[in-house]
Amino acid sequence: MGIFSFFSKEKKETLDKGLSKTKQSVFSKIARAVAGKSKVDDEVLDNLEEVLITSDVGVETTLKIIRRIEKRVAQDKYINTEELNHILRDEIAALLTENNTVDAADFDIPDGKTPYVIMVVGVNGVGKTTTIGKLAYQFKKAGKSVYLGAADTFRAAAVEQLVIWGERVGVPVVKQKMGSDPASVAFDTLSSAVANHADVVIIDTAGRLHNKVGLMNELTKIKNVMKKVVSDAPHEVLLVLDGSTGQNAFEQAKQFTLATEVNAMAITKLDGTAKGGVVIGISDQFKIPVKYIGLGEGMEDLQVFRRREFVDSLFGTTDSK
Repeated sequence: MGIFSFFSKEKKETLDKGLSKTKQSVFSKIARAVAGKSKVDDEVLDNLEEVLITSDVGVETTLKIIRRIEKRVAQDKYINTEELNHILRDEIAALLTENNTVDAADFDIPDGKTPYVIMVVGVNGVGKTTTIGKLAYQFKKAGKSVYLGAADTFRAAAVEQLVIWGERVGVPVVKQKMGSDPASVAFDTLSSAVANHADVVIIDTAGRLHNKVGLMNELTKIKNVMKKVVSDAPHEVLLVLDGSTGQNAFEQAKQFTLATEVNAMAITKLDGTAKGGVVIGISDQFKIPVKYIGLGEGMEDLQVFRRREFVDSLFGTTDSK
């Protein structure tokens, strides 16, 4: 229990530090929104709406949150501005909980799914390959054997970067020469993983959105080829988004969810931005679990996303349950 508590404290500190820019930005905006006001009235709600939208929560999600607070104000008749932060925290946490998604139980895989196959998608530059490397590290740390597949064969840097991560983490990387068929790389990776009784396979894919039909066809081909080796692969299609791009991340999520069956998301680079509100909006709008969040450059700085802990860190509370 002592070790678990130590790591929990470390993770909490990493989360707090990673969200500090967003927290400072949001709270300074809220302070200005309620300046000179003693109670939450229509003007305060209008100002709060602007705060949330400019914090990249997104218009639709912001309107849901405002409607919830209006309901609370109507019920309680009088709510002072000091209570606003607590109400906002509670309503955002409730909204995220209502998405019918379950927080992941750390870096683990479902029983009876070996090898557990993760196909990673996302545009170039969002931290896709770095996220794969950190995932490999976390799975290996959890006692799993991991194989990586370098199926982004159109970009030499992507293959080289994945090989470097494989060496750093100590896991094998399956690759072919530049310009090879990505589906062929995926097939070879799964074949090697099955032959060596691996627990987890992570496949990197090319990140190009200029031709959605081409992307869709490529990802479909990769999936179909993988099924020849593991009949129900991929078990997870993980979309990586750069949290610092704010509303652009929404657009990428929209395009990729149309192109392939995304069932998990990772949102990176939250430590370097004040746009952490994007996590709330994306989680709410797409009803696809945000499974991981990136909070820094270190190996340990990729965390499993836990909604209540996220909201508590964002609002500076210490009573996380």
